[in-house]
Amino acid sequence: MKTKDKAVIIYNNLAIMHPQARCELNFTSSFELLVAVILSAQCTDKRVNIITDKLFKVYNKPSDFAVLELEEIKKYIYSCGFYQNKGNNIIATSKMLVENYNSEVPTDFEELVKLPGVGRKTASVMLSVAFNKPAMPVDTHVNRVSKRLGLSKGKNVDIVEEDLKRIIPIEKWNNFHHYMIFQGRYICKSQNPMCNKCLLTDVCKYYKDIEGEKK
Repeated sequence: MKTKDKAVIIYNNLAIMHPQARCELNFTSSFELLVAVILSAQCTDKRVNIITDKLFKVYNKPSDFAVLELEEIKKYIYSCGFYQNKGNNIIATSKMLVENYNSEVPTDFEELVKLPGVGRKTASVMLSVAFNKPAMPVDTHVNRVSKRLGLSKGKNVDIVEEDLKRIIPIEKWNNFHHYMIFQGRYICKSQNPMCNKCLLTDVCKYYKDIEGEKK
């Protein structure tokens, strides 16, 4: 089966399994989403939402964060891990937004990745979720599931992103990445994947390899 044909089957079945798939970070503005995504690195969305529920009641605009010292937000973000890097990046990004972007989050990929703490994945999330532009963010879930399904053999997330963009129609990128995140988060888990609840076993390389080992 050609990879693109396989991708159609995967997309359609993911849509059936995860009709509710969406960004699970809570936000009310593109800037709040940007802060939440920066905080979410190596941290669960659930934990980030607990943090931002309190944080955004005190600070929720670039001008709020731009004048802060790390110690002033430490008590809010400490529990997300790597709080020093994340806090410093949020403050530095806020200053840049105030000084160079009229306190608005840029809607262009190349401008987004100029912001401290914003890499390809974060920029892609912003394009997709905040601005409804086609993008293919590859997080740990998308990376893992793509390889298990045999959609990519990429040794890094950039290659996986290129592979997925090549086989998934651009108009489906945004939905697909949400489906893949939900698949990785709730079914195709890193440890003990729930293959018995998955509709993709007929086309899943990982499942076929496991079944082959049992024979």
